[in-house]
Amino acid sequence: MRRRAALFPAFLLLLSCGPGPGRDTGQARHVILFIGDGMQMENEVAASRYLYGRDEGLSWHSFPHRCHVVTWDVTSYDAYAAALGAAAFEEAGADPLVGFDPARGGSAPFPVDRGGDAAYLLFSATDSAAAATAMATGVKTEAGRVSWRRGDPAGGALQTFPERFRSATGASVGVVTTVPFNHATPAAFVAHGPDRGDYAGLASQILSVAGPEVAVGGGHPGWNAAYFTAAALEAARAEAGLVIVERTAGRDGGAALRAAADGLPGGARLLGLFGGADGAFELEGGSAGENPGLADAVVAALTVLSRDGDGLFLMAEQGDVDWANHQNDYARMIRAMAGLEAAVRAAVSYVERPDDAMDWSNTLLVVTADHATGLVRLTDAPALGAGALPAQVQDAAAAWSYPGGEVTYGSRGHTNEPVTLSAMGAGSGLVESLAGLRYPGTRLIDDTDVYRILAGAVGAEWSDP
Repeated sequence: MRRRAALFPAFLLLLSCGPGPGRDTGQARHVILFIGDGMQMENEVAASRYLYGRDEGLSWHSFPHRCHVVTWDVTSYDAYAAALGAAAFEEAGADPLVGFDPARGGSAPFPVDRGGDAAYLLFSATDSAAAATAMATGVKTEAGRVSWRRGDPAGGALQTFPERFRSATGASVGVVTTVPFNHATPAAFVAHGPDRGDYAGLASQILSVAGPEVAVGGGHPGWNAAYFTAAALEAARAEAGLVIVERTAGRDGGAALRAAADGLPGGARLLGLFGGADGAFELEGGSAGENPGLADAVVAALTVLSRDGDGLFLMAEQGDVDWANHQNDYARMIRAMAGLEAAVRAAVSYVERPDDAMDWSNTLLVVTADHATGLVRLTDAPALGAGALPAQVQDAAAAWSYPGGEVTYGSRGHTNEPVTLSAMGAGSGLVESLAGLRYPGTRLIDDTDVYRILAGAVGAEWSDP
């Protein structure tokens, strides 16, 4: 097996604050990170075909800097290491090729690189908690840890990008998701803990300790109390300075959320609490439903956060892509991807509004995924065009199959295949400095490098965690 020297120690010279090859001018004061949970390249192609009739027509496909991200965590690394007879993970000696070998897994996301051994990609993969931790902190950890060090040490909290950014600059922070607001991905940016399943503890941290200026997501106990209880909601209602917009029968959730953002009193924080039977938004979309669309939530969050002259950080997650792929549900995945596309377009339009202090000279926008789910593949016969969905049949285990053969799924779980990253705006050229650094001859970066892109873009002295 090919070996390389350890790459996890210092990146200080690489991410110095001065200009570098391919780095766009300007330093970011505003950072917007979109995460398509469970989104693989084939999901992007499928959504682009459905919406636009071509393979790469999504908004972020035209961003100037694009690369591919490997997503292994410590748990999956150790599984691959055991199979190879290699040493378990250690920061000082980790070999990227143990976590992901492009010779076996492909040098780019499917279908850009139609290579890749399915059995290898399915052998072991990260979970959302560890993947979000890597992006939020720049540090690898085990599955289930929420910005918490591997091995569950006492005091194992890992400082996150928004925590450091807020501390250094006074920037406002927001997290938006279509799944419960205290689920693994949003929690990893504004909370800490060794167990992603501690929903009560994570919710308490988000609302009463981290205190992001905006938090919007599912988990309303009126529809599903597994994530956030009625008692916790009552406590939140009593919290000073917290304005809560809840899902209400017969009310347009998107309009209510935007109105609350427009009229939010100075110094107040906004909690948007929605959701359905499974805890997530029900994808009714925009003004048509009691849950907001992701675009509504993003615009509401930016409306609040952009009032802060010190800058902003917003993480916006389309979590339904993952939930759909776990059920092999192509139609739900398309609806989720369409919601993500609308949200990214809304964010781009927000940045490009005239006559305000936010533009591409001071704003970084990144679109990526935490991992792939489902090993979905589009076949060649027949190809699905604009507005076309395949016939779906649900089995007794609530998974879907496709009798027409247009779509196949290889798994109901996560995979170790690379995902995409697209970046635009201030500091986005850092992508070029990192692409291929750990995996020469490719456009691959590590998911911990997402943190380095964000930190480097804002000119942080703490670019290396």
